[in-house]
Amino acid sequence: VISMCWGFAVMLAVYAVGKYSGGHFNPAVTLGLAITGKFPWIHVIGYALSQIAGAMLGALIVFWHFKPHFAVTDNAIAKRDIFCTTPAIEDYPNNVISEVIGTAILIFAILFIGINEFTGGLQPLIVGFLIMAIGLSLGGTTGYAINPARDLGPRIMHALLPIPGKTDSNWAYAFVPVLGPLVGTIIGSALYGIIYREGAGNTMSMMGAIIWLIIGLISLFALIQFAKKRASLQHKVEASPDQY
Repeated sequence: VISMCWGFAVMLAVYAVGKYSGGHFNPAVTLGLAITGKFPWIHVIGYALSQIAGAMLGALIVFWHFKPHFAVTDNAIAKRDIFCTTPAIEDYPNNVISEVIGTAILIFAILFIGINEFTGGLQPLIVGFLIMAIGLSLGGTTGYAINPARDLGPRIMHALLPIPGKTDSNWAYAFVPVLGPLVGTIIGSALYGIIYREGAGNTMSMMGAIIWLIIGLISLFALIQFAKKRASLQHKVEASPDQY
């Protein structure tokens, strides 16, 4: 049910703003489109900041909507999960891999969907079903952020808002849904540039796509190593909290 709601929410959002902004409110998608030459680099940071701000505003509206329920709900983790993602099994390296895979599939699919011709207004519906498919098939491990803004913005609001009985905002985990999707979109965009050549409207050179793939794989390796160090530190903190 959650995956269906999420997919239809994305679909409606694309219908709402696609004509004006291109319909990408995910920094990972914005980055992927820039890598493939389908979006100007000069606008990437501005779009990303706007996407995070929009996610924060959405989280504020959700807070107002559920405010009476927060006061009578004892489960602090459940309250936090309304705002940001929590993995089913907290294993930072594997959580990173899950987010990378999910986002790589997302941008790769968005790009190859874009080369097809649809009846007017149908493309956002297809993207909505794509989000739904990713959630149903891959979302169980990390809650499939696949969007840095979708997790970071609401996580900030969870930290700031006066939510009764809330727990911490789990900042130790926050790098996973923020950096994982960015690495995933680099890999997915590069693979699109390598695989889709003739007749796909691909402006990436083969060498350029290979370079981006190498950057993505190096970034993935570095992020996994960072995740291992963070996991080790987290275990030490949990074992001896008075020392940290």
